[in-house]
Amino acid sequence: MFTKKNEKITLLKYWTTRYLATLCIGLLVIGILSVLWIRHSTLQHRLDIAKFLAEETADRFVSNIGGEPTPREKGGKILRDHDKTLGLEKPFIYIVNNDGDILSSSIPMRDDDRMSFRFPPSILQSKKEIQKVHASNDDIFYAVKAPIKSNNVQLGSVILLMAEKDLVKVNEEYRLLGIMLVSLALLGWLAIYLLTRRLSRPIQDVAKAAKQVQEGNYDIQLHHEVKEKEVHELVSSFKEMTSRLETLESLRAELLAGVTHELKTPVTSISGLLQAVKDDIVEGEEAKEFLAISLKEVGRMQKMVADLLEFNSFSANALPVTLESHDINSVVKEIVYQWQVTQEDEEIKIDLHLQDQSQQVMVDTTRLQQIFINLLNNAKQAMEEEKRIDITIHPLVQGEIAIDVRDRGIGIPEAEQAYVFERFFRGEGKKFKVRGLGLGLAFSKMIAKAMNGDLFLKETSTEGTTFTIIISATNAPQ
Repeated sequence: MFTKKNEKITLLKYWTTRYLATLCIGLLVIGILSVLWIRHSTLQHRLDIAKFLAEETADRFVSNIGGEPTPREKGGKILRDHDKTLGLEKPFIYIVNNDGDILSSSIPMRDDDRMSFRFPPSILQSKKEIQKVHASNDDIFYAVKAPIKSNNVQLGSVILLMAEKDLVKVNEEYRLLGIMLVSLALLGWLAIYLLTRRLSRPIQDVAKAAKQVQEGNYDIQLHHEVKEKEVHELVSSFKEMTSRLETLESLRAELLAGVTHELKTPVTSISGLLQAVKDDIVEGEEAKEFLAISLKEVGRMQKMVADLLEFNSFSANALPVTLESHDINSVVKEIVYQWQVTQEDEEIKIDLHLQDQSQQVMVDTTRLQQIFINLLNNAKQAMEEEKRIDITIHPLVQGEIAIDVRDRGIGIPEAEQAYVFERFFRGEGKKFKVRGLGLGLAFSKMIAKAMNGDLFLKETSTEGTTFTIIISATNAPQ
């Protein structure tokens, strides 16, 4: 079966296979270095023992003969006592005189062979106690030499001749090293497998839950309590996101019904009024009044449609924002004045607190006026008894200007505060009292952000609500 080129692999398979490959490569390198170190240390250790054995044999040799060369029979017994001291299968120990003639050896030799063989002068005359010798068949031997002396006179030498392949042969150590490396590889793979499976399980559940959300099912259950901070935050954030999406989806359905109702109501009213005029149910002044009411409803419906079109256009960046430098005190005073002269309710009082030293800001005055109109209209609708609005301008440390708009209304319920800037959202207090689409605050926040500022709910209580507009300043106070 062929694997698709772009087919994704699971997190468990991805991490375990790559970790195992990395672990095996690392252990292989460690194994090679360990083998080289074992060979080197074993060779040095056995050569040191061979040197000690040669010296000890030379001392016993002199002790047994009283300073004269030992006959082969006695010397052979001494050598056979040490033939396995190194732990090697065939250690070759020779007693030679100063001319290189073999007097005795650890292995039986015929007299003809012993008399005909002579150690080369390069081994006998060298001052090195340990020498590396290359044989004719490319084998490598080590010759360990210890002089046989009596009264400071060298009578001969003890020579240990050992093959390098025998000196470095440590099969048991290699076997233990292999078992250890294989065990480490299996334990490492098992550990990463178990840890990755534990880590990937909540991620897989989140991925499955995301598919459910994609299909429109927001009722998901994630029960994993994980100790890892990042995974815990992922699961918790996803839970919060789905909970909020579920809330917004229910709000969307409810608000869509509300918007439909808001648009349907004036159409029904207009239809009934015009039908009454057409059927001559009303005549004269009453008919004119019916027509005036119809025109008023048409105007309200046109405004709602215009708000929808403008909001959509602004969302698509189709309506540009032109930022220019203006005096903040003058701009706010003019906007507040224009709003006041259009209000029929003269009982509303606005307390305007301007800066002592005015400051230049970068704004689009038309768009800023839209924000103020939305905030002032909302403040007017929220107030029932004390109809007073406070507008305060004050600088911020970040080189920005803040404008607080505070009403004396009943405040926004805590359950609704998180949704005041959602599109089409209208609180329970306004849903059946105030006609509208619930786009004012959402639109105002978009405008503020387009002017490199912001709009947020600063505080709200039963004593009133304060919204804050943030605007970028252009220079220091004059």
